[in-house]
Amino acid sequence: MQYFLWACALGALSAFSLPLGSWIGLKFRFTSNQISFLAAFGAGALLAALSVELIAPTTLALLNEDSGNSSDHKITFYAMVIGCICGGLLYILLDNLVNKKGGFLRRTSTLLNYYNKIKTEDQEKLLDELAHHELFQHIPKNQIETLMSVLEPITFEDGETLVREGEPAQYAYMITEGEIITSFNGQQLVESSDKHPILNLIAVLKGIRTRATGVAKGKVKAVRIPKDGFDSLRKISEQFDQACLKLAQERMENFGKFLSEKSLKMKQWAEEAKNSLVSDIEMPDVPEMQQIKDEHHGSPLAIWLGILLDGIPESMVIGAGMLGLLSTKLSIQDEVVFMDIVPFTLIAGLFLSNLPEALSSSANMLQQGWSKRRIFLMWFSLMVITGIGAGVGYLAAGEIDHTWLFILEGLAAGAMLTMIAAAMIPEAVVMGSGNLVGLSTLLGFLSAILFKLLE
Repeated sequence: MQYFLWACALGALSAFSLPLGSWIGLKFRFTSNQISFLAAFGAGALLAALSVELIAPTTLALLNEDSGNSSDHKITFYAMVIGCICGGLLYILLDNLVNKKGGFLRRTSTLLNYYNKIKTEDQEKLLDELAHHELFQHIPKNQIETLMSVLEPITFEDGETLVREGEPAQYAYMITEGEIITSFNGQQLVESSDKHPILNLIAVLKGIRTRATGVAKGKVKAVRIPKDGFDSLRKISEQFDQACLKLAQERMENFGKFLSEKSLKMKQWAEEAKNSLVSDIEMPDVPEMQQIKDEHHGSPLAIWLGILLDGIPESMVIGAGMLGLLSTKLSIQDEVVFMDIVPFTLIAGLFLSNLPEALSSSANMLQQGWSKRRIFLMWFSLMVITGIGAGVGYLAAGEIDHTWLFILEGLAAGAMLTMIAAAMIPEAVVMGSGNLVGLSTLLGFLSAILFKLLE
């Protein structure tokens, strides 16, 4: 029971930085560069802890010819490698599952990845719509970003008027979903998004008053194109300008008809346009973040599970690692005190890596509208669970076979190494500059290694 409580204490100590970092993140404001420095520093410290405490001992035992039975060392080495691979794959699988439920909101980097993924998918879908119109195929590929910048997605409810006859033409509307009823000279025409109609195009191109009234039939999704957007595109592309004039002339003669392009050419243009999109990382504004949050009603639980997913491997490592140290100490001395079984490098690495994660995530959750009490209790509960998990890891390590113990440690190490590369380093890069991330990662790595002097 005493050793079990020691393991729980070590786990809680390593995770104490979670509620501490949460309190700091809720209490003080930090710049992006400061958060980047802390995140990279923590990543470097955790890399050192895993390398020194988990990977190095097994590897050195294999290389040391005087250390005993070489076949046993090979088995444990391969067990560790297999465990690392399985741990990495398991982490990716579980991380994807919680992210689909809203767990991506726990970090800035995963939030940005989700936001930009959705944005890119929406842009590609929109380009598929634009490909049905020869007019847009005259936009140079290096100006696709300019084209996308003038397009404004908009939704209309049933009966809502898009344009009204006789009013100044300010916008053209490309219908992407639903149907509209256009009225012109006493005649009504129902136009479906299947035909990819562009409402009010001629009036916008010619600078005249709107010639027809367009009303939504049911819910309608459209892309609004302002007149000044068309004008800016015509200035940057002579071919586009000439195509606009030609289309305007044809449409004036035969209202409501668009020239359709062959499907192969449409698809080719759409694919080339998609390849021209610049994949810069863009930060969503507060309304967009709130919309994302509202779309994932289960996100609080998913975020908590995502953070727990990051903490489970470390609690397993702490418990199993303490059993190994305890066995070594008891083999050479009769009594062992608590300080004898503290893996300082491992605890320091975990402590330093948890702090910036809780700090930045808490600030992000606060911005999303979570209460301070709820945020802090979430991180505090994870500290408690990590402590209990370390105790369970200690008990489990004493009951399983020696080879399976190394597989278990490898599983935890692989999961944490994958987390560093997939989450912690990207988080630091998103928030700061590359050189800052590199230097702070180095400092974190060296700081954790220096804790070896205490052992």
